[in-house]
Amino acid sequence: MTTTQPYPSAPIYERILDPANRHDPYPLYAELSADPLHQLDEHTWLVTRHDDIARLLRDPRMSVSDPQGQPLDPPLLGSDGTPFRGGFLVLDPPHHDTLRKQTMHQFIPRILGLRHNIEELVQQLLDAKGQGPGVIDIVTELAYPLPVGVICELLGVPRSEEPVFHRFAELLTRGLDPEESLSEQEKADLAVGRREWREYLIPMIAQRQAEPGTDLISGMLAEGDPETRMNAIELGSTLGLLLIAGHETTVNLVTNGVLTLLRNPGALDRLRADPDLAPGVVEEVLRYDPPVQMTSRHATAPIRVAGQIIPTGDRIRMMLAAANRDPHRFADPERFDPARLDNAHLAFGGGVHYCLGAALARIEAQTALSAIATRLINPRLLDDPPVYRPNMILRGPAGLRVAYDGITA
Repeated sequence: MTTTQPYPSAPIYERILDPANRHDPYPLYAELSADPLHQLDEHTWLVTRHDDIARLLRDPRMSVSDPQGQPLDPPLLGSDGTPFRGGFLVLDPPHHDTLRKQTMHQFIPRILGLRHNIEELVQQLLDAKGQGPGVIDIVTELAYPLPVGVICELLGVPRSEEPVFHRFAELLTRGLDPEESLSEQEKADLAVGRREWREYLIPMIAQRQAEPGTDLISGMLAEGDPETRMNAIELGSTLGLLLIAGHETTVNLVTNGVLTLLRNPGALDRLRADPDLAPGVVEEVLRYDPPVQMTSRHATAPIRVAGQIIPTGDRIRMMLAAANRDPHRFADPERFDPARLDNAHLAFGGGVHYCLGAALARIEAQTALSAIATRLINPRLLDDPPVYRPNMILRGPAGLRVAYDGITA
């Protein structure tokens, strides 16, 4: 007698979570995308189609807060006794809107003035390799030091702190993955790492409170109405969000972009001939191989998706990377086409939780990819596919070795 799997899509989803398939999950996404909606267990659903996800990201019935989440024990309090409610990434309106507005007011003007600094940093990183033939690891020698250098500058911390930021970023990023993909040891390490991150920031925040400067932390401490201003612990959580959003996603975006260009030499040649094509190249990388593969919400009321009513409280996982290659939305979606005109990708999400660091990521990626195309002579991959990190949601190579015949001045 045969038994019927009650959730037939669950095994495919488990293969997506398996790090062994991290190098190319797109065939699995395509397999799931044959149907717009999948039930993974009694209370978890997976959505794959572009139009459904675009609508859900803007639906006020979709909550980022986990209704099953346990309160912190002991509870965290700010210096004024205000209870910690988390960073705005894990909050719903209206408190989300208050904290996000405060952050945007300080963050956006600062990043818009950083383009020249970013261009200089990219050139310095390539200049450090010399002009002769050699090998560059795109991850460790370009894609990582670029965004972490920018974040350190924004926060007003010395470059000597970069290794500390790197360790926290890697640890906190792993915590974004689905809980079912984490081992018990990883969960324990994550809890310790989050506590250590708060402890690392407390003296930094206290120093800015005593002696304000022109950096982002000082600006956040003085931002807005004192009645609604985030407390020190909420500020620490927000800075953790900026560390991840402003660092790990850009590392993956730049690395995925270089990998894709080297696999598509015609596109690389066109960018080399005309660096002004960089914005289109970056937008197509964001669609074709996005740094963020999936996001999740919970239904606060019944929601209809693809003809099915999803009950209140159920988790809804949205496969952004599958939606970005949805044949119902994009012509020839498996083809990398930087000249694509109708490129309404979902790489930065949507709605009130649209990626705060999108503008910074675009500037950094455009600058880095233009420099690689114009300065590296005859670049070529040494490992294809490269080894990937285990992270499923923020997916990217652990390293990307590229050989070249020289670097132009």
